[in-house]
Amino acid sequence: MGTQWSKQVERRKLIADEEKTLQDLYDSCGCTFPGCDQPPSDRKNWMAGLNPEKLRLNKIVWPGTHDSGTNKIGIKMVSRPFAQCQSLSIYQQLVLGTRLLDIRVNENRKVCHGILTTYNIDVVINDVKKFISETQSEIIILEIRTEFGQNDPPEFEKYLEEQLGEYLIHQDDQVFNKTVAEILPKRIICVWKPQKCDPPKAGSPFWSSGYLKDNWIDTDLPSTKFESNLKFLGQQQPVGSRKYFYRVENTVTPQADNPILCVKPVTNRIHGYARLFITQCCSRNIVDRLQVFSTDFIDGDFVDACVGLTWARVEGKC
Repeated sequence: MGTQWSKQVERRKLIADEEKTLQDLYDSCGCTFPGCDQPPSDRKNWMAGLNPEKLRLNKIVWPGTHDSGTNKIGIKMVSRPFAQCQSLSIYQQLVLGTRLLDIRVNENRKVCHGILTTYNIDVVINDVKKFISETQSEIIILEIRTEFGQNDPPEFEKYLEEQLGEYLIHQDDQVFNKTVAEILPKRIICVWKPQKCDPPKAGSPFWSSGYLKDNWIDTDLPSTKFESNLKFLGQQQPVGSRKYFYRVENTVTPQADNPILCVKPVTNRIHGYARLFITQCCSRNIVDRLQVFSTDFIDGDFVDACVGLTWARVEGKC
């Protein structure tokens, strides 16, 4: 018992030291970057506000959500705090400005996070279609994957095409250099990542996993994750040279060897440092690599930071 207690004391000290490291970096560097003072006037229509004729897909900094479909997962006040990564519905996230959704499903077409499940995928699809019907120029990256350890839902591509076919932007390397106006009226880049089924083929209505990459490390240490994100981002090509989307996730994850297992207090260790991350990308000369930026419990300030940097790119200020 004494040894276990000693390990926990050391662990808490390590976390506190890492939190202080990020705070000290913030205090010394601030969070000023090109476009940081240019929030959108209308988050629901922020791509439209940046001029679809000028806005190229590879210039966009896509505000994304991690485990997007978890607002009602599990049992409230019982299992939900251990798996919930978002408090808003899919529709509310899109209205707020989210433009990449991370959806995990099981073989029964239930949205899930690990072993916990929530609503049917129909809820996600209906929210996406509702948002699209209310806007004209907003492009969405919809990532749907079979959760690890689960089986692929039967005939899932057929289902998705029946539901979203008229909106789907087909897999095509040329899309990255196109403007939003050139892509419309198509609205959705759907990245489908099955566990066992064959991946989508070239020219398919769906995009394969190679078109949305990241370097996830499983840690609850905020400075470790922050620096890892910078390291791996720095290894990428600039957005203008890439034919895939690269995601950075401003999140940390509860660990089994730590007594704090609820998502929100753990991810809050890094949540407030999104603007600092963009500032560090600028100071380390890798801001031209940043493309998809995701978070738990997305809020307006996170969206504003991504949109502001996108504005700076469109205006040639970054």
